[in-house]
Amino acid sequence: MSLASPALDVSGLRDYAYEWAVVDVETSGLVARRDRVLSVAVVTLGPDGVQTGEFSALLNPGCDPGPVHVHGLTSERLRGAPVFGDIAGEIAAMLQNRVLVAHNAQFDYDFLAHEFARAGLRLPVAQRLCTLALNRRVDPPTDDLRLGTLAAHYGVTQLAAHDALDDSRVLAGVLRGTLRDAAQLGLPLPLVACPPRQDPKFTPRSPKASCDFRNPGRLTADGPLVQGMKVAVTGETATPRPELIDRIAAAGLNPMSSVSRHTSVLVTNDDASGSAKARRAHAEGVPVIDELTFLRLLGDVRPGNRHGGTTGAPALIPAPAPVLAPAAAPAPVSVPAAAPASVTAPVTAPPVTGEVAPPPASPVSPPVAIPPAREPRKAAVPSGVPGKPLAGRRVLVLGGTHPEAVAARTRVVELGGSAAINLSASVTDVVLLAGGAADRRMRRITSLEFPTHEAAWIEAPTTEPHRDRSGRGQAEHVLPRGGVVDLPHGQASAVPWTVTATWGQQTDCEIDIVAFVVDEDEQVSFDEDFVFYGAPENPAGTVRILGDGPTEQTVSVSLGSLPPSVGRVVVAAAIDGEPTFGDVGAIQITAGPGTSAAPLAQSTLDAATTERTMLLVELYRRGPLWRLRTVGQGYDHGLGALARGYGVDVAD
Repeated sequence: MSLASPALDVSGLRDYAYEWAVVDVETSGLVARRDRVLSVAVVTLGPDGVQTGEFSALLNPGCDPGPVHVHGLTSERLRGAPVFGDIAGEIAAMLQNRVLVAHNAQFDYDFLAHEFARAGLRLPVAQRLCTLALNRRVDPPTDDLRLGTLAAHYGVTQLAAHDALDDSRVLAGVLRGTLRDAAQLGLPLPLVACPPRQDPKFTPRSPKASCDFRNPGRLTADGPLVQGMKVAVTGETATPRPELIDRIAAAGLNPMSSVSRHTSVLVTNDDASGSAKARRAHAEGVPVIDELTFLRLLGDVRPGNRHGGTTGAPALIPAPAPVLAPAAAPAPVSVPAAAPASVTAPVTAPPVTGEVAPPPASPVSPPVAIPPAREPRKAAVPSGVPGKPLAGRRVLVLGGTHPEAVAARTRVVELGGSAAINLSASVTDVVLLAGGAADRRMRRITSLEFPTHEAAWIEAPTTEPHRDRSGRGQAEHVLPRGGVVDLPHGQASAVPWTVTATWGQQTDCEIDIVAFVVDEDEQVSFDEDFVFYGAPENPAGTVRILGDGPTEQTVSVSLGSLPPSVGRVVVAAAIDGEPTFGDVGAIQITAGPGTSAAPLAQSTLDAATTERTMLLVELYRRGPLWRLRTVGQGYDHGLGALARGYGVDVAD
């Protein structure tokens, strides 16, 4: 049965019938708390998919319009246009009691939330739907998931790209077609709840500059301050706190908002105050000095080692670093002999204070070095490649015990295929292990005529023609656990790089994707470089968490804008509550330039058992290049312990 669907009729889709408000904004930049909306359009649809209204307006942002070459909105064209507050009421009326729909919906939602907050109003949106996330679930046979590409696939005419009104009209057509395909596959909609957002969370902040120097360790009893030392301050100070912080930063020291075992010194005029910082400093053995002593030392700060530098620094007492061995590490994944071994260092866990190291676990399998892509992306390779009989196939494994399913998916990758974790249009074959025939998705699989096989088929796949997956079904590089790929040099610096983690749509526990922006010492420069659900971007806006579905989250990293002090970005996952990753099953990773381009790499990480946190991916520097490595290393401890290992003080 073909998944080709009409771009219009959505009648009869009761589980997919909502009042919709399809939105597009054109903006002066990419950071919602800093940049402004230049143009906004809303197209409303009823549950039957019929358009019920539309609105569009140009806006005077009161600032430079930014990339005119993209949106074509010059200052002259916007002069005399209304400000957002003038039209906020009309926008609110169209959004009220409707699901907001946008392509990369968090982007549009965040910009609207900021504009409403600046106008002193509440954004009346309770739910949103991202058509990009929905199409990632459907996975249509297209080269990428850009709006223009999807419009062509669903037969929707696009007249003027980056015109807010035309983009909204086009997206309305794409929504109708995608809903039809989602219904055929029985996919739940990735609706996201949108809690009210008000001014306090949307106050623009000045980014904190990264310290240029490596942390040399703790202050000695008679030693000088050295550039790169992490300095925390607590309690009342004679010097105004903002002025003191500015002086600390100007001297090449690193002002911290909290105390951890990596703090070099705590400054306080009341050591017995009992503040949280003072208690933590005493617990960790961090030196404590008063303000006058600190100001005296501040007058003679010694040179430190710059990040990436080679000069030595005075020897100071290092912070203690107990080692944590991973709990119940997954079994190594065998790598085909033809794959050359990488020279990269093995993955190690950050040390965590206060835990006893269990016996060494099984080692992580050697990374696989993969040369950078140099050719344009091509369609999936057909079956029959020597040594890779599953090349070009995307295989969904159903049933079996957890170890049996892990082994089957691992073997699929070894034989050149990619392992799916959810049913989508890109699946070419379904393998049924014991109990797989009882899976609730089998009714859809049978009605849509997906080929099904027994487990033995993996080792000797038949050569009958399989489903047409022209375009997007499989990334250029399917990586095993520990696999490494170089990111294309120019592309890595020019656009934000995204890493998307997806898990089973039947998962009922909460999984949080987080990111640590760390230096050569595997430590964050300041707490704000721990990016998580409560602080979804770092101060400079270079690393962001994007969430447009209950079973997927994306980390966006502007690699070209990261300071030289950043050695790598670590992407991890944590489960809230008692479940473990053994309960969740496989985590699928896709990585590529931007949010809608074809992925460069994908991997399925599913060997976890009792772990509650897992390192998924590292983006790291190797000479002039950036590399991506899949990790798949899990730990039994929670997110707080993982964060403290990277130098972040997290309240339990």
